[in-house]
Amino acid sequence: MKIETIFEDNHLIAVVKPQGVPVQKDSSGDQDLQSLIMQHLKDKYNKPGNVFLGIVHRLDRPVGGVMVFAKTSKAASRLSEQIRQNMWKKQYVTIVEGIPFPDSGFLEDHLLKDSGTNTVTIVKSGVPGAKKAELKYQIIEKNSHISMLKIELLTGRSHQIRVQLSSRGWPIMNDHKYNKNHTVGSNIMLWAEKLEIIHPVSREQMKFNAQPPIIFREIINS
Repeated sequence: MKIETIFEDNHLIAVVKPQGVPVQKDSSGDQDLQSLIMQHLKDKYNKPGNVFLGIVHRLDRPVGGVMVFAKTSKAASRLSEQIRQNMWKKQYVTIVEGIPFPDSGFLEDHLLKDSGTNTVTIVKSGVPGAKKAELKYQIIEKNSHISMLKIELLTGRSHQIRVQLSSRGWPIMNDHKYNKNHTVGSNIMLWAEKLEIIHPVSREQMKFNAQPPIIFREIINS
């Protein structure tokens, strides 16, 4: 599997994560993105021994798009601290069933993850373990029954976009966990399109982009 590199220097690497590929090794035994990139770096620079590649954020396995990995422990620490301070800007594109009203808005919920089932539910504030989740959405295009949305993610909770939209009656197309009408075998219509970070060493503002697969455009125009 060939991985598309958006940017690389001595401190970090930004890539396009393919849909359906786990970020790191899991119980499935399937090829994972971290191992693929580590092998790529090992081959590219003819490095003996192990290659360091720090995971500082994640995308759900079904979701594709921009991801950044740290190439040094110092970069990993600094990028992780940026995330803790909510300094990253994340933008997604998704296609949902239904027409959100109003055309743009702000969603806030408290989410609770069940690690046993790997699912997330919305609960009342104050429930032990619940975390606040916030996002902004805006309709980009729509037809009679589906909408393409731009999502600005304000917090980085597990399954956040999927759960928050589904709870409003706007489930993401082909979401096998939170859309009971999903199409078996089809990729989820959720894509991490843009990511803005601060370089861990130079402190330069970095912007990375990855256009959604053509199927997104084909579906909204069908």
